[in-house]
Amino acid sequence: MFKAIRGLFSPDMAIDLGTANTLIFVRNKGIVLNEPSVVAMKVKDNTIMALGAKARTMLGRTPEAINVVRPMKDGQIADFRATTVMLRHFIEKSIGGNFFTRSPRVLICMPCQSTEVEKKAITDTVSGAGAREVFLIEEPLAAAVGADLNIQEPHGTMVVDIGGGTSDIAIMALSGVVVSESVRIGGDELNNSVVQYVRQKEGCVIGETTAEQIKIKIGTAMAVNDVEELTVVGHDLALGVPRTFTLTSDNMVDALSTATAKIIEPVKSALQRCPPELASDIANSGIMLTGGGALLNGLDELMKLETGLPVMVAQDPLGCVVKGCGKILDMDYMEHLLM
Repeated sequence: MFKAIRGLFSPDMAIDLGTANTLIFVRNKGIVLNEPSVVAMKVKDNTIMALGAKARTMLGRTPEAINVVRPMKDGQIADFRATTVMLRHFIEKSIGGNFFTRSPRVLICMPCQSTEVEKKAITDTVSGAGAREVFLIEEPLAAAVGADLNIQEPHGTMVVDIGGGTSDIAIMALSGVVVSESVRIGGDELNNSVVQYVRQKEGCVIGETTAEQIKIKIGTAMAVNDVEELTVVGHDLALGVPRTFTLTSDNMVDALSTATAKIIEPVKSALQRCPPELASDIANSGIMLTGGGALLNGLDELMKLETGLPVMVAQDPLGCVVKGCGKILDMDYMEHLLM
């Protein structure tokens, strides 16, 4: 069943609660917050020490008395208390002094194929963070609107939203999802692939933050003509001391090949289940990539090669979901998009 909301009963803000980052869009203001989904706590009593960007700088650098956690894992809540505290802080930061006098109505995104238990978990957590009312929407729908795709027409559109913990694939028409796939593979899996590759090839251990920087700077899904190099410092497993070594973009093709294959496989699966008429539409319009994972160099070309379809990267892949939610807040047909 859809929950109709119009006029005074429409949400005040939209939240893209991601595994890697949380973005908040406030009505009439736009995107007001973009912070890492990270919380630093004291081990002794779980007192919150830092949130967001400040907490992220502590990753891999804390003494035993401090625990830095990412409360979201694979697109779902892994630590309810930390998520609630983090969201309350982010919401208060977004709407300032109005927080204690006006609890906002919140539109929040969820991965495709989320279970009723997962939906209830996110609803209860956002309510616990101060929301007066919570509305849910599937991430690919929001991403499609944020990428300026027309999802209201009978013409088929396809979006692949690659987040930090999940990749959501959806074929849409008439403001609804016709075929969807959701896999718990995303930017974190790409980072882990880099960590494992360095461990096996160089015999060194690197942290998650270092792996992400390697991915951003020289990561690629396909071989490139101009090979790039990057000097990296890791902890040598044999010697037990820091050691400097060099990685190339060609190394990254090998490191990331398994993870990129896991992202492309459900795309093929969704296409196989696509109704013939919509398949014809997508053959012409192609696939739109959104989410932070869409920024991986060569991923669009690899997906084009594997599917035989045109593949485009959204203009602002990182902000597509929350921008789409912002646009949806003012849409008259919004009730048709809710979970």
